[in-house]
Amino acid sequence: MKKQIPRLMIAATGSGSGKTTVTCALLKALMDEGSKPTSCKCGPDYIDTMFHSSVIGAPSTNLDLYFFDEETAKYLLAENAEKGDITVIEGVMGYYDGLGIDSTEASSYHVAKVTQTPVILVINSRGAALSVLATIKGFKEFRVDSNIRGVILNNCTASTYEILKKEIEREFGGRIRPLGYMPRMTDCEIESRHLGLVTAQEIYDLNDKLDRLMRQAEESLDISGILEVATEAPEMEFREPEIEPFDDVIRIGIARDKAFCFYYEDSLELLRRLGAELVDFSPLDDQILPEGLDGLYLGGGYPELYAGALSENESMKSSVKDALAGGIPTIAECGGFMYLTEAIAGHPMVGTLPGECTDRSKLMRFGYVTIRAEKDNMLMQEGHEIPAHEFHHWDCTENGSDFTAIKRNGRTWEAVTANDHLYAGFPHFNFWTDPEVAKNFYRACLKYKGL
Repeated sequence: MKKQIPRLMIAATGSGSGKTTVTCALLKALMDEGSKPTSCKCGPDYIDTMFHSSVIGAPSTNLDLYFFDEETAKYLLAENAEKGDITVIEGVMGYYDGLGIDSTEASSYHVAKVTQTPVILVINSRGAALSVLATIKGFKEFRVDSNIRGVILNNCTASTYEILKKEIEREFGGRIRPLGYMPRMTDCEIESRHLGLVTAQEIYDLNDKLDRLMRQAEESLDISGILEVATEAPEMEFREPEIEPFDDVIRIGIARDKAFCFYYEDSLELLRRLGAELVDFSPLDDQILPEGLDGLYLGGGYPELYAGALSENESMKSSVKDALAGGIPTIAECGGFMYLTEAIAGHPMVGTLPGECTDRSKLMRFGYVTIRAEKDNMLMQEGHEIPAHEFHHWDCTENGSDFTAIKRNGRTWEAVTANDHLYAGFPHFNFWTDPEVAKNFYRACLKYKGL
């Protein structure tokens, strides 16, 4: 199948260059000018997609070439693009940074290459002048098929941009288009924490910040030029996977609040396509689980920030504990796993699983892994492997031993508690890596329902 999808990628020379700020400002400006943008994020990041969603009012998704094969990534891009008239993809880290120090695999460049997406490079120009051109030249020419079509200068003044714009046009003769600048806007800076930015719902004045960014983007970005870059993207060819829904509907409870908010939206959408009804609930604010559930999904997030409130909600903890004791099929990833243990920072939690969680003040077992089942379980049979991701400062005294996590360098560790109705551990995964895993979860929910 082929589709014409207006699209572009906002990439950068490195982390901290302003990709998310520029992406959100652009999305907001496009909406203000009458477009209906959709958005994606390269890599496994949850938080940036939450900011995108806050802007466009619709789910933002992930494009990850470690999780997905190329055909799946192209399909998910095309599927998401159906909801709007232009797709903006935010890159990850530096443009060429991939799985390893010496690899471009799963990098923003890799995604742009596979999806044939034109790229606009964000350059943090603070403290630089003509050297900006050397940076552009290096990134443009590092790979012949870089797909870099334009640049946006971040942390740049209007007067400096006008000079550099002329130099860029003179040096590159149209091969690279200067597409505007964003000045330093300290009143719009977003606080960071160990996993990156704080989440969108934690910023009380986010809408005001987004409005200021939008007004600045409309003043200093070349929106029409950016749209031209997006419309120059070639037709994208992809294969649509065959996903047959089940005959019977199941209800899956999704923990979703300030403590639990890390989900891959495409994963949830796959469950819906299989026939599931997803019901949000809050372990923080609700007293008991929703009625009539056939499954539970406790995603990641920041339960450690709300450990006191989660611990004090005794009725919800009891409701969850009773449901698990009754065999309800449950996926609990990272923060969700922590919630099921005995305690987080001394605050008693659900207690279905042994172990206590403490802050290690550094990244634990960081990055992409492959997880291998060491025994048959709800999601897969012994020996089956899927790609996954760990990114956390907290650790548990009992991480489980029913899966083995394997790094590319050969390092391994025990991970996950799993049985015929439970997956609970730090590794996150995406159902689109292997839709059969989603189907197995669905089948377990049907069995629990008595079908």
